[in-house]
Parts: sequence; C-alpha cells; structure tokens
Amino acid sequence: MTIAPEAPHATHRRREFTDNDGHPVGYGRMLRKEDPRFVRGQGKYVDDVVLPGMLHLAILRSPVAHARILSIDTSAAEAHPKVKAVVTGADLAKQGLAWMPTLSNDVQAVLVTDKVRFQGQEVAFVVAEDRYSARDALELIDVEYDVLPAVADVRNALAPDAPVIRDDLDGKKDNHCFDWETGDEAATAKVFDEAQVKVTQDMVYPRVHPAPMETCGCVADFERVAGKLTLWCTSQAPHAHRTLYALVAGIPEHKIRVISPDIGGGFGNKVPIYPGYVCSVVASIVTGKPVKWMEDRAENLISTGFARDYVMRGEIAATKDGRIQAIRTNVLADHGAFNGTAAPVKYPAGFFGVFTGSYDLDAAYCKMTAVYTNKAPGGVAYACSFRITEAVYLVERLVDCLAYELKMDPAELRRKNFIRPEQFPYTTQTGWVYDSGEYERTLDKAMELADYAGLRREQAQRREHGELMGIGMSFFTEAVGAGPRKDMDILGLGMADGCELRVHPTGKAVVRLSVQSQGQGHETTFAQIVAEELGIPPEDIDVVHGDTDNTPFGLGTYGSRSTPVSGAAAALVARKVRDKARIIASGMLECSIADLEWEKGSFHVTGDPTQSVTIQDIAMRAHGAGDLPEGLEAQICYNPENLTYPFGCYICVVDVDPGTAVVKVRKFVAVDDCGTQINPMIIEGQVQGGCAEGVGMALMQMIAFDEDGNCLSASFMDYLIPTALEVPHWINGSTVTPSPHHPIGAKGVGESATVGSPPAVVNAVIDALAPFGIRHADMPLTPSRVWDAMQGHPTPSF
Repeated sequence: MTIAPEAPHATHRRREFTDNDGHPVGYGRMLRKEDPRFVRGQGKYVDDVVLPGMLHLAILRSPVAHARILSIDTSAAEAHPKVKAVVTGADLAKQGLAWMPTLSNDVQAVLVTDKVRFQGQEVAFVVAEDRYSARDALELIDVEYDVLPAVADVRNALAPDAPVIRDDLDGKKDNHCFDWETGDEAATAKVFDEAQVKVTQDMVYPRVHPAPMETCGCVADFERVAGKLTLWCTSQAPHAHRTLYALVAGIPEHKIRVISPDIGGGFGNKVPIYPGYVCSVVASIVTGKPVKWMEDRAENLISTGFARDYVMRGEIAATKDGRIQAIRTNVLADHGAFNGTAAPVKYPAGFFGVFTGSYDLDAAYCKMTAVYTNKAPGGVAYACSFRITEAVYLVERLVDCLAYELKMDPAELRRKNFIRPEQFPYTTQTGWVYDSGEYERTLDKAMELADYAGLRREQAQRREHGELMGIGMSFFTEAVGAGPRKDMDILGLGMADGCELRVHPTGKAVVRLSVQSQGQGHETTFAQIVAEELGIPPEDIDVVHGDTDNTPFGLGTYGSRSTPVSGAAAALVARKVRDKARIIASGMLECSIADLEWEKGSFHVTGDPTQSVTIQDIAMRAHGAGDLPEGLEAQICYNPENLTYPFGCYICVVDVDPGTAVVKVRKFVAVDDCGTQINPMIIEGQVQGGCAEGVGMALMQMIAFDEDGNCLSASFMDYLIPTALEVPHWINGSTVTPSPHHPIGAKGVGESATVGSPPAVVNAVIDALAPFGIRHADMPLTPSRVWDAMQGHPTPSF
C-alpha cells in the first residue's frame, strides 16, 4: 500500500498586502499555520489530557453570597464508594494552604475557613474516580450557613451600616479597598472654574465576563519520588503561574512544570490563578494520583474573573467654539470580595490614566475609589489593557455629550482637538508618553469608508419620516505592551519577555516564546517575524510556547503584550542570529565582515552578488568541522523602553425600532493603526472578533446580581453573547504609523476593537434617540432600557 504525501497546506501561499491608500504594509497575508489541526479537530485542550489512574475533582460552592460557616459534615461524601478524598478549608489551614496571594498583593481564600464572601465561593472539594461521582458526592456534603446581609451594589458598599466583607484583614472596619489619583487636581479645578462650557455625565460600565469558549481547568500530576509537579493548565501566563504555585504550595520552582496547551479563548479570564488550580495540586499530593478539574459554564460565569463594574462621573470643560480644555472624573470601582486585579503593582487602577484619550488638553484629574463587595473577584484584563476600555468609554461618551451641548458634529469636534502629529512623542496631562500618531488621517479614512457625509444626509431624510437612525463614532488611543520592567511588575515579577531561536543544520528553525496564544495566531505571526529577519520560509520555522520547561521566562499574554513585547524579542533575537551568521559567512567567503551585504536569506560580497551563501548554507557550516563559530542560535530578554500606543476610529450605524426599541447594528467601520502590520489577515480577524465583543457589551452583556448578592447571569440563557444575527458585515480599514521605539515598529492590536467598539455603538444609539432629547443611557442598551429611555421623553422632535 502506498500512501501519497499530503499536499502542502495553503499556509505556504503569500501575497503582498496594501492599505486603503494602496501602500504595501505588513509581511504579507499568510494562512495560519495552526489552523490545519484545529479544523481537523486535532487541537489539544486541557480537557483532552488523560493520564493513567487519573482522578477527577469537583468543587462545592456556596449558594449564598455572605455567610459564616457554622459546620461542615463530609462523612456521607467520604463514604461514597468512588470517592478518594474530601477536603475542606480547615484541612487546608492545617497545612498553611487555606489562603493564596492574588495578582494585586491581596489574599484570597482557596477554600472557606471563616465565612463565605460571594456566591459560588469554594467551600470544599471532592476527588473521585470519575467526574460524575465527584459531582454526585458534592450533594452529600452538609454545610450549615449563618447567612449575613450582603452588599451587591458598589454604591452602597461604603455606607456606615454596610456589613464588612473583609474582616479577615486586621483592623478592617469598612469595605474600602484602595484610593488612587492621577493628574493635577488644582490645575484642573482652575480650568473648570474659568471654562465657558461644562458638561457633567454620570455613567456605568457594567460588570461583564470574558465567557471564553473553553472554561478554566487543569490536570495536576505530583510525582512523590521525584518531588516534581506537572500541571496542564488553562493559563495565559504559564511562567507567572509556576512562580505562584511555588509560593503557595512550597514546591521548589524548578520542580514545577506548567504546560498550557491549546486554549479555547482567554480574553483575560485565564490570567488569574483560581482556587480550583490550587485544589487540584493539593488533591494530587494527597492522593498520589493525577487529578483533573474542569469547571462547567455556570461555575465559569459565577466565580471566575470579571471585568469592568465601574460607576463613573465624568466632567468635560471647553470653550464655546469647541476646544476641549480639561476632563475630570470620579470613579467608584467594584473589585468584588478579593482584589484580583491583573495590573502592574505601580498602577493599582491599571491604565485608567489614559482617560484623556486622543486629545490635547490643558489639564486632567481622576480620583478612583475601589471597594469590596459580595461578588466574585473582578478586575481581569478582559480584552483590554488594564482598564483602558473603561477610560476610553468615559472620554468618548463625554465628547459626544459635549458635541450634543454645543450642537457640533461629533467628528469635527474630535478633529478640532486631536493631538497633532508634530506633538509626538506626546506627554499627556496624566504622565503617559504616547509614541506616535496621525489621528486625523485615520479619522478621514474611517469617514471615507463609511461615507459619513452620505450617512448624515440619509439620517436627515429618515428623520423626516420618523425613523430612528443613529451614527456613532469613537476615537481611541490604547496603551499596550506592558513594560518596561522598572515601572511594571506583578508580584515583583518584571514585565519583560524572553525569546530563544535556534537554526538547525538543515536550515529549519525553532523559536521559543514566553507568551501564550489563545487563538491570536502566534505560531504564524512569530514565524513571519523571524522569516522576515532571516529569510527562512515561515513554514520552516516552528514556534514553541506554553511550556515552562521548554520556553524562556516571561509574563505571558494579556494587555496586547504579544507583538509589542515578544514580537520585538523575536525580531531582535533573529538579528543576533543574523549577526552570528555574518561572521560565519565572512569565513566561508573569505572576506571581511565589512565587505558583506545582506539580502533577505543570504550574504554576498559587496559588488559581487555571485559570491554568496544562504542562511541554510551558513547553518550547515555552523555545525560542521572547522574553526568558525559553533551553532546558529541566540537568546534575549526584551525589556521595552515604553508602552506602544495603537489607535483607531470606529463608526457605527444603528436603526432603532420605535415600536419595540430593538437596536439593529446596520453598518460598522473599523479603521485601526497598529503600526507595522505582520499579517493583515490575522489583524482583521482579531478586530472583527473584538468588534463583536463590543457589540455584545454595548447591547446585551451584563453580569447582574440581586440585592442579596445572587448572580442572575449564570448561563448563556441569561448572559447573552452576540451571534451572527446580531452583528453586521464588518468593514475593516487601516493606516500605518510605526512605533519609533519598537524594533519593527509594531504596536499591537488584539484588544483595540473591544476598546473602541462599545462607545461607538452607544454613541450611535444615543444619536438615534436624539429626537427624544436623550443624552445618555447606560449599557447594556437592551430593548427594555431603550424603551424606558424613550418613554421618559414621549414626544420626539424630528
């Protein structure tokens, strides 16, 4: 029997890509290298891991949001014939494992020892021979709760009579978590005192959930003889997780291996360390067997990391002709029962300091107060760079409110106040240094693609017939690529990333990264970066990630760190290899290094292209006999000198049904500038996915609670996510403004769309409702909320 070789996959095809002005950008469109295994159903996720003798873990979760534990009786569960262990918080406390650090230097209970602080909190766990027996045994555990009053609304958390949630903290007598401020309060107050026009708007960014395709889980395997722990884990930051497991469990870090295989979406949800991970480690140590824990959808929605949940008062000051002078805001941030915010220690409120947006201001000031509530810990970087989504939403809603007040076109108001290209690098009034930007060019591109003038004419005609059509715009500047390490760390771990590259004798290469893909196409993007630097075909470059034993140390993927940090590391390590190859080539060609010229993939003697050697020739010689440098490999740790600042302009068109208040997104234009583009096809895909998330957040998504702290959004029947029916055909565009300090000029784009799309959608809906005199309504703009807003102004003025 003869088996024909499989035909080369279409990933080998490349073609040049041009932007909307016809200029070549990027390294060329190339189909993703990782897709063949996914489309064939051959991806490997944590739940696919099956080990000999593996046991299964299930977690008993509290049905109430706030209660003291009076007693726990586990005897019936322990008697179950398939149960191997039942562990409570008291059991962990005896081993010093009852509490673990969070990413914000707070502590969180692994299992409850004193009292429950949110619905769904971990109370005990069962280890059994199979998943079903473990789940069944949870019903046999008898817990007596003394239910306490709960605080579910952040606006009530600091009331004098509010029950204290974190009484585990010494001397804690209220629910205050921290205060943070940025900008110049006095200078901003002076500008407001003298301003001709002032607009104030209260707004809420509701609690939302990343809702990844794959929920969180892990398989822990502790080898007692070797004292080695291997953990297959749904982690966006394997190396950071390894360090924390060493701190919590006391296992030497070099004896811990964390493997993150294929991850079915992360969006920030898989950055934190959850108690379930620690419970699995403990269970494997106790039983001497591998133990798997996989949460179900309800557990994921109720107990894992949330985002947003900000109550904001924004103020904007301007002249009568529309020059914005200052922005001021006061923010109340709900951090849940434990502060699990994934943000650099120096910035407890994350990067909210970019609330000044893309505008040249005279002054700005923000005060934030974070509080504890009886909810699951919040603050994950859900598809945003540490609270930038909320910051952009605030400023873009304020700008539209100002446009409404001044009766100016929102696009022209933005144009009038942009930071100009010659002002870059631009230091904002809150101290952030924007690297580069040509904002007006991007605005013009978006308006052209949307036919903005034509839309406004159409809107005027439709309003004559009583139709509710809205046009919304947002313009955002994002801060991504967390680093440099001198300013940014999590639990003392600096935000720098390593990269290793080895070219084998036959010219094939392996690049090892410290970032972890959750679907962004890392195996393609990083291969293209190295290919561009060395001239090795991308299909000959293997990208390794997600295994702490086989990759260099780094802080993982979130906050759009991949290309701005590890992409830079990949380019620089390839250049180090190229420099080494130059030395070998000079020996092969018997000329000085200075006499060599590089053309992608080969060196030749200056003035004589016929005297040349390819990178493949050099790789073979580097591993051969002789006195030339041995091997063709290098490693680097890249510590960025600054963040990168991608930006974009989004225009959304909606229709609101006056009879049902249903909002239909008819058209959406997204023009992004992420600096140098690696693979435009992957960029477009990420932007389209992010825009879908933004439509969901703006129109339907909210994790809701009743006054007793019961979560009302524990399934996809209650927590709605957008489908193909709710989103339009996206219109993508781009401009290219490279970052001056990044080795290849790339800025990152993975989270831009979730930053820019929610305010664009909300601005469009409010614009549609302008005849009713409505200036603001809070997300999600469900039909009931839109209907209520319309009923408050029953006589529209068309």
